[in-house]
Amino acid sequence: MEQGLVEHARDFLLELGRGFAFVGSQVRLELGGKEFYCDLLFFHTELRCYVVIELKAVDFDLSHLGQLGLYMAAVDDFLAHPGDKPTIGLLLCKTKNNVIAEYALRGYSAPIGVAEWTAELTTNLTEELASSLPSIADIEAELAPLGHDDAP
Repeated sequence: MEQGLVEHARDFLLELGRGFAFVGSQVRLELGGKEFYCDLLFFHTELRCYVVIELKAVDFDLSHLGQLGLYMAAVDDFLAHPGDKPTIGLLLCKTKNNVIAEYALRGYSAPIGVAEWTAELTTNLTEELASSLPSIADIEAELAPLGHDDAP
């Protein structure tokens, strides 16, 4: 799935909307002597912030939010420049329980959202940020030919 997104980067960027720049796939982050890799990293030129997308070919799990939050914090500390806005995180899962996801997101002040491949985005993003991001339908349309049920 991830390789398919990378191969279709140009088309995917057009689907994401104006202002998205592809930074990389499997972007290496070193923290506390350990290596971590975020699935997809973008920079939004109009919002002036990074966007981390984590892809999960499994059901939503609370630990996914901790992983995504770690990546967002590391990107803010090591890649973002002074004046950049906080990193946005998007977690795309095979399925999620809406109630659990909404309760899990309540404790986050960072702009982070959780979505299923086939459902609406559950998010606490501001209207300005949410309106600049792609719809789940746009992402699904790009992923459909890639067989998104495969493991990344």
